[in-house]
Amino acid sequence: MSRPEAISPLFRSLRSIKGVGDKLAALLTRFFGAPEGQDAIALDILMHMPSGVVDRRRQVGIAEAYLNQIVTLKLHVDRHQPPPRGKEHIPHRVFAHDETGDVQLVFFRAQGGWVERALPIGEDRYVSGTIGFFNGEKQITHPDYIVEPEKFASLPLVEPVYPLTQGLSSKALAKLVRQVVDSVPDLPEWIDAGTLRQRQWPSFAAAMRMVHLPDAPGEAELWAPARQRLAYDEYFAGQLTLQLIRSTMVADRGIARVFSGQITEKVSKVLPFSLTQGQLAAVDEIRADLASPDRMSRLLQGDVGAGKTVVALMAMAAMAESGAQSALMAPTELLAAQHYKTLKPLCDLAGLGCELLTGKMPAAERRAKLAGIASGATTIVVGTHALFQSGVAFQNLGLTVVDEQHRFGVHQRLALSDKGKHTDLLVMTATPIPRTLVLTHFGDMAVSILREKPKGRQPIDTAVLSIGEYDRVVARLKARLDDGAQAFWVCPLVEESEHLDVVAAEDRYAELAKVFGDQVALVHGRMSAAAKQAVMGRFAANEVKLLVATTVIEVGVDVPNASIMIIEHAERFGLAQLHQLRGRVGRGSARSSCLLLYKGNLSQTAQARLDTIKSTEDGFEIAERDLELRGQGDVLGTRQSGMPGYRLAVPDVHRHLLDFAHDDVKALLTRNPGLTGEDGEAARTALYLFRKDLAIPLIRAG
Repeated sequence: MSRPEAISPLFRSLRSIKGVGDKLAALLTRFFGAPEGQDAIALDILMHMPSGVVDRRRQVGIAEAYLNQIVTLKLHVDRHQPPPRGKEHIPHRVFAHDETGDVQLVFFRAQGGWVERALPIGEDRYVSGTIGFFNGEKQITHPDYIVEPEKFASLPLVEPVYPLTQGLSSKALAKLVRQVVDSVPDLPEWIDAGTLRQRQWPSFAAAMRMVHLPDAPGEAELWAPARQRLAYDEYFAGQLTLQLIRSTMVADRGIARVFSGQITEKVSKVLPFSLTQGQLAAVDEIRADLASPDRMSRLLQGDVGAGKTVVALMAMAAMAESGAQSALMAPTELLAAQHYKTLKPLCDLAGLGCELLTGKMPAAERRAKLAGIASGATTIVVGTHALFQSGVAFQNLGLTVVDEQHRFGVHQRLALSDKGKHTDLLVMTATPIPRTLVLTHFGDMAVSILREKPKGRQPIDTAVLSIGEYDRVVARLKARLDDGAQAFWVCPLVEESEHLDVVAAEDRYAELAKVFGDQVALVHGRMSAAAKQAVMGRFAANEVKLLVATTVIEVGVDVPNASIMIIEHAERFGLAQLHQLRGRVGRGSARSSCLLLYKGNLSQTAQARLDTIKSTEDGFEIAERDLELRGQGDVLGTRQSGMPGYRLAVPDVHRHLLDFAHDDVKALLTRNPGLTGEDGEAARTALYLFRKDLAIPLIRAG
């Protein structure tokens, strides 16, 4: 399906627009981040939203123009006072009046006679700018606009303000915006008429005109009908993409798995605890997916310590009953080794072949493991993304489990599940994700949620203290360690920084070693995997009492005897990180504590973060609060990972529209899965407009 002809004007290079030369075109291409080798296009301008509006409608006499107000005055030009020759630091002053008073127009470094030409003596001009005072006189320094009375209509009385880049002036951008908005065609409508009437929304073209060329400031506000309509459109295109991907993965027929129940029963018997109600429900949902002829694509999200790994083990055991293999992929070798350590003893007791495959093992050992995977003797393989590199051949891969990959985009999920023919996909995350973000980023997946912690998990006492209490903290810590406890001490940086006034892990380790000697060890992300593993092994074996670390221990580290977590410079960590770090303790029988040490005066946001962590251990509540405090772009690391951000929608303001879009897309694909006819053509147009055309090939005849 090719792009609709109606929207072709929006896909033309900006070079084709009058007034855009090579230099400006190159600047705009960099500014909008066009793909390598391609120009920025008209659509980039259209989707570049204003950050505010300047209101020049206040047309009063000089007498009623007050300090710092933006006004538009009709002035009579009386005389010019240019600076004396050689005194360029003195401004050029223009004296003008209206029937209510006098005003000066001030221009610094005004050379070339342009001021005299713009403001001829004895003539009238409309002038717009901000009123200031100097020596008791009203003045406007560098007016924004000067126009002749007959050209007054060209003066934008309501002027959107845009984010700019060096070399791009607001006037040049405004001129481009006007040309592009004028070229927006009337498009087929993807929102049904009843909904448009009920919400009192304009058409797409009208909404773009209201936002970019408003008649009143309120038309361009985030909560105004035009901006709400455009935010909904962006959500609609995103939801349509995700739901098309999901229907494609499901339509790529899976295998209806048949289970004997023997292996899962063996696993249940060797578990040292009974499954929670949430775990049992998740296992049932996964088994139902696996038994269906459709392909599974499920997100398993649970709070820190909710027992996701055991749910994954039950799923992999069920897969083994059907004669297929499973692969569990973790983001780091440290986390892969941790999973293997948890799973291997249980698999051995249940008679399941379980192996760890990493990129750094000796060649002979690796060859032996690859042979076991290829022959099918190995039922469960644990590793990093190296599991899916060439050279790793599965005899019959049935299930891929991806852990902590909330940074996976939809492209990667499609590619990953393509590695095994008809493989089912289970994605796990210990980052509780607010519903808004589940819909935004995982709308192509079914969702299982583990809310309760396994029995025996201890509550964690959380306190907030100034780093000024350091000596008291160390003395108390020494007493606890002497009693047999183990502790983590987390710092934000590995080594000292010239730019940040932050104690680094290496420095803190050196300080603590003076008190604790060889009872303290250091682990951070710059160490080799083997060195990290060796230190973690000593800590897990209780040979080391205190582990100084960076956030390398944020996920996957399981040392039940560790009952104390100290986080230094806690004000520098995000809520999700603080929650993850705190979750490293409270895993054994001892009551656990978390101490948040901060330095200096806390900002309002930092105070709110620390108050939230102190007041609750509910990861889902923390995630919702994180979304409020940080905005959705940061919560999942979307800016670093290529996950979709938004250009028109502002989730803090428009979050409610995501549910509407989700439900509307679901209804559309139920009644018209092939997106045929007028409403199908309109929906496809939306996909092209919002650059979601990767989903176009996924549309199937319904």
